[in-house]
Amino acid sequence: MSKLRNTILILAFAAATPWLRAAETPGVTLDALVAEALAKNPELKFYEAEIAAARGQRRQTGTLPNPELSAELGSKSVRDLSGNKLGDGAVWAVSVAQTFEFPGRVSLRKAIAGKQIELAQLGLEQFRTALANQVRLLGYRAMAAEQKAEAAKEVAARFQDLSAVLVQRDPAGVAPMLDSRIIEASALTLARRSSQATQEKQAALYELNQLRGANIATPVHVARTDVRLTPLPELARLLAAAQSRNFEVRARLAELEQQGFQVKLSENERWPAITVKPYVAGERASDRQREFGLGVSLPLPLWDQKKGSIEAANARKMQAEVSLNVTLREIERRIAETAHAYRTQVEEMGKWRADSLDRFREAAALGDRHYRLGALPIATYTELQKQYLDALDALLGTQADALVSRSELERLTGLDFTGTVPAKATASAKY
Repeated sequence: MSKLRNTILILAFAAATPWLRAAETPGVTLDALVAEALAKNPELKFYEAEIAAARGQRRQTGTLPNPELSAELGSKSVRDLSGNKLGDGAVWAVSVAQTFEFPGRVSLRKAIAGKQIELAQLGLEQFRTALANQVRLLGYRAMAAEQKAEAAKEVAARFQDLSAVLVQRDPAGVAPMLDSRIIEASALTLARRSSQATQEKQAALYELNQLRGANIATPVHVARTDVRLTPLPELARLLAAAQSRNFEVRARLAELEQQGFQVKLSENERWPAITVKPYVAGERASDRQREFGLGVSLPLPLWDQKKGSIEAANARKMQAEVSLNVTLREIERRIAETAHAYRTQVEEMGKWRADSLDRFREAAALGDRHYRLGALPIATYTELQKQYLDALDALLGTQADALVSRSELERLTGLDFTGTVPAKATASAKY
């Protein structure tokens, strides 16, 4: 009995070692990963270049067209009515033409270009929010997959050790032989479960490295954290926040304002631009002459009064209004659905005791000891081990679903529901 007790203690210590090592190993917090991704993600340069392009377009819109310089050179022969030649000489003319837009047109074009800058800035802001949420989700998935892999490895080690012990015994009868086969099959199944969780963790880390601009093979250990799933405000407040903070709504509003400016610009373009042309001319034929003057030219709006352009601009404005209304209704529906899902998931997790997984893990270890002493049937033993892992999967899976719902709500409403604390501050850090 003493030898058996020592063996059990050694196995229990070996099974607990991965958990102790994970708790003691320092890791990178989710907030640190988010900060690094927001600073180093390569896709951010695309949105920053989009803003720079929009600003350059606005600067170009407010610039007057370059003046046009023209010069003429020729010769002139002067004769009287009798045909007598009075003289020959050169004639020349130089003029500079500058076109001026109708008043208000340049300011309207600047306003349209300004809305393009606003749209580009909204795109960058939306990408940064989506990037932060994606990094947090990937970090949590890596952390949860590590927990599942360690738990499955722990339980698989128990079955493998039992299988090695039973092989050394001489089974007397069919029942011990079948028990041995059950244990061997369970060990194989749990080993696969552990490897799948490890693969899931590594896939999350690969994507996480890409998002934070690091080499894909860079090793990273996500620190154990407990994510606070805070209660949501009332649905009316969420909907009100979405109308003023949602990126899609703000983009549709900017597009609607932009189309309004476009309508005014189309109406303004009915009036022609004016070209002012100062000039100087001279000749040397029968005598010397100099001529100075100022010319003004403008097209007469007789045939093209921009009616088609105005109708098209009004139609696009109407489309922008419809698009805004459709977006508002769609976002309201998605907020209601996501908020209901989040509340359901948080309510489901609220039914768990704070020490539920500790109790299941202790029960699994207790079942292992009693089975080795012959006080527990194989069916109860295997069910205890598997239910412990299933409970861990259920809790981590529900929490992951709640995080996805929370991230979607943050994107839809523009509000911040994020809150993380170090793992040592909560009981769930033990898992």
